[in-house]
Amino acid sequence: MSIREYSNGEVTIVWNSGLCIHSEKCVTGLPSVFNINASPWIDPTNANSDEIVEQVSKCPSGALMIKKEHVADDESEQIPKNTEVCITKNGPILLTGDFKIIDSEGNLIDTKSKAFLCRCGSSANKPFCDGTHKQNEFIG
Repeated sequence: MSIREYSNGEVTIVWNSGLCIHSEKCVTGLPSVFNINASPWIDPTNANSDEIVEQVSKCPSGALMIKKEHVADDESEQIPKNTEVCITKNGPILLTGDFKIIDSEGNLIDTKSKAFLCRCGSSANKPFCDGTHKQNEFIG
């Protein structure tokens, strides 16, 4: 898996090749920036930042993401934190960022900025981890 960044000074396009499903939405949607015949294949200097952000948001796999280079202080409160999913060794899934946890019936369970979710299937407090994986010697 390779992660590359391409910047125009205002926004940076982050491309994670390991997530790319080659849907070609980027190439067909904004060919001036995404050109598979060029090297590098992404050149964010060929369009304005708004066009780039709009096109990257259409990436179905999440292989393309945007990082803003300069954020004014008054804007920083409006931009949500990135959500990160971390698979811990032999333990739960750690979620950090801004997210909501919704049950199978669509009910809001909780709004958090950090949560450990059960991965072993044995928690008495699903979807949250209660540490049962240690007693069960979960490996994964």
